Amino acid sequence: MIELSEVEKSFAGQVVVHPLSLTIQEGEFLTLLGPSGCGKTTILRMIAGFEQPTSGKILLDGTDLTHLPPNRRDLNLVFQHYALFPHMTVEDNIAFGLKMKKMPSKELRQRVEEAVTMTQLTPLIKRYPHQLSGGQQQRVAIARAIANKPKVLLLDEPLGALDLQLRKNLQSELKQLQRNLGITFVYVTHDQEEAMMLSDRIVIMNNGQVEQIGTPREIYATPTTLFSATFVGENNIFSSDGRLFAVRPEKLVANRQVEGSKRSGEVMDVLYLGSIHKLIVQLDNEPMTVSIVLDVTDDRSWNIGEKVGVDWNTEDEVVIGP
Repeated sequence: MIELSEVEKSFAGQVVVHPLSLTIQEGEFLTLLGPSGCGKTTILRMIAGFEQPTSGKILLDGTDLTHLPPNRRDLNLVFQHYALFPHMTVEDNIAFGLKMKKMPSKELRQRVEEAVTMTQLTPLIKRYPHQLSGGQQQRVAIARAIANKPKVLLLDEPLGALDLQLRKNLQSELKQLQRNLGITFVYVTHDQEEAMMLSDRIVIMNNGQVEQIGTPREIYATPTTLFSATFVGENNIFSSDGRLFAVRPEKLVANRQVEGSKRSGEVMDVLYLGSIHKLIVQLDNEPMTVSIVLDVTDDRSWNIGEKVGVDWNTEDEVVIGP
């Protein structure tokens, strides 16, 4: 559906997006994930047409968009701050873009109705933005975007301004909505959990470069770089014979028997987090601490300062590049 070919972006001689080639499939939920300032929003803005790439090409469904203005591209962008018109009702906000396109009123009404139904806004259509909650405003912004029936919906941290509980609810709504619509979603976030939950594939960005592209499962189970291994989920990084490898906390085992263990250390902290509990262990003769998630059925009690052996299965080691 979208193809980026060697797309690069510099501002004042400073490269903010290194040459990037990426193919996004039709109907895919693709997330650009990374810390702030890594270039993910710049990529989204280049796809939308608000930024011009310094070099490279952007194709949508086989058509070269690189030099087309935003309003000539068959896609819509949903911002973090919704950008709703305060003096218009929900219904008029959703219809605005269609009116600008001079759509016949019968079709316009039908489109608005479909978008309203899909985003569950029917009882709210006569309200104004200030009479809506943050989550409802967010749904209006999405309804306005999908009423256009774009081929692609671009979403820039759309849940960033909401509180945690509401974000969680809206994440599952978004996923459902995307499935029902079958529209390609390109989503930007710095929240790993959100990316893991929503995406078909994730592109991990760091300093304008792609670190890894893969499904949530691939990225969690087999990170290919040190950044991927430490940015998504918690990880323990070990070095041995000049190579680095990662072992997830749930794959480590804590032993009272220190002799014969792969590593040994001292318990620094014991964390009870409801469904899981964890040991934080300072390794002997190494500067690092590791985190061990204990098995749910393991009811041994551990004390701070206690000596502990740390073990894992060799097949759970994920070797990572420099």
